[in-house]
Amino acid sequence: MNVTRENIDALNATVKIIVTKADYGEKVEKKLRDYRRTANIKGFRPGHVPFPMIKKMYGTSVLLDEINTIVSESLSDYIRNEKIDILGDPVPRHEDHEFDPDKSEEFSFTFELGLAPEFEVNLSKKQKLTRYIIEPDTKMVADYVDNYARRNGEFVRTELSEEKDMLKGTLTSSDGSISNDDASLSVEIVKDEELKKEFIGKTAGDTVSFDLRKAFPNDYEIAGLLKKQKDEVKDLGGIYTLAVREVSRFMPAENDQALWDKVYGEGTVTTAEEFEAKVTDEIREYFSRETDYKLHTDARDTILAKTPFDLPDEFLKKWLVRVNEKTTAEEIEKDYDHFRDDLRWQLIKNKIAKENDLKITDEEILAEAKSFTRAQFSQYGLYYATDEQITSFARDMLQKEDEARRIAEKVLDTRVLGIIIDAMKVDDRKVSAEEFNKLFEKK
Repeated sequence: MNVTRENIDALNATVKIIVTKADYGEKVEKKLRDYRRTANIKGFRPGHVPFPMIKKMYGTSVLLDEINTIVSESLSDYIRNEKIDILGDPVPRHEDHEFDPDKSEEFSFTFELGLAPEFEVNLSKKQKLTRYIIEPDTKMVADYVDNYARRNGEFVRTELSEEKDMLKGTLTSSDGSISNDDASLSVEIVKDEELKKEFIGKTAGDTVSFDLRKAFPNDYEIAGLLKKQKDEVKDLGGIYTLAVREVSRFMPAENDQALWDKVYGEGTVTTAEEFEAKVTDEIREYFSRETDYKLHTDARDTILAKTPFDLPDEFLKKWLVRVNEKTTAEEIEKDYDHFRDDLRWQLIKNKIAKENDLKITDEEILAEAKSFTRAQFSQYGLYYATDEQITSFARDMLQKEDEARRIAEKVLDTRVLGIIIDAMKVDDRKVSAEEFNKLFEKK
């Protein structure tokens, strides 16, 4: 076997592999004789099929399998032994492949390689970053408190209905053919403003007759009102009557001990001032994550801009089409700039990690998984989840290979970005939440 390499330029090369009978002949012969021992062909006892017949029947497919195995292993061994740093996978150049067992016992195969570029990463205090620090204002704290009160509120019965109240009772069509004894109707979502007035000032025992389609033009709303499927109500309309059985009104929770215990756990907060302080800390914690995200994004963008190097773009586009069978060349071209930046960052990140001998520990991965889990719990208002609960969920997450890989990559990202940020000059700047959000609009 002969393996040769030709460098096209600094980022592209080809590898040509020539396979002769000496490389595959003995293996093909052995596999065909194994076939002969087990072949079940009509008219012959097992193990007694003439070898020429076996060779005629299976020879080409066995030869092809062996050649593929030999070429694949030879290519991998060559890349590893020659310490060639490649991007993506080798791409076969089919027009240069020669495989015609009827004409020759020697076959050649050519593969294109995309080579990783050589570059240096220069970090210095001359490179500047801004850390945007957001301090919650009074209105923001008040809005958070109000949101907690609403999330923990409940419907209570009331005498006379108002615009935001709920009417419950029996809803019946004018001909009596359709009826729902457990209808719930929100006055607020009645679309016609004049008709909406008919539902205000009602009490238990009153009735309201109305045009169904005028009040609720949306099939989904009618389906919910009548407890039917959407496709069952598309032709429904006409006059319906609601016999009111109950009027209820949503009341936010009082800003008292019961609310504080629900939000942060029993006894954690005992005064309204402590509750606001806890809410303020929560907002600061959220904003600190936003601040870090912005700083990390800016650090990544800065180092990408300050570390220019080329990639084997045409090779990579060809490889992307090959590995994404359902994606067209046009779609690859459209998204290529984003892919290119991600690949450039991956190369820079790996270089910095290698130069700084970064090692990611299991403890770091678990800590990141716990941080992610805690943030998820917070989204659902589970602020008082115990560390044991958080750890259990985090460990379950890391049992999934894809999740574990994603978390490990996130840890590496954070560690590398920490090195980059420490090497640059970072200026702190206080901004409002509105100013901070506008920073992303400029992108």
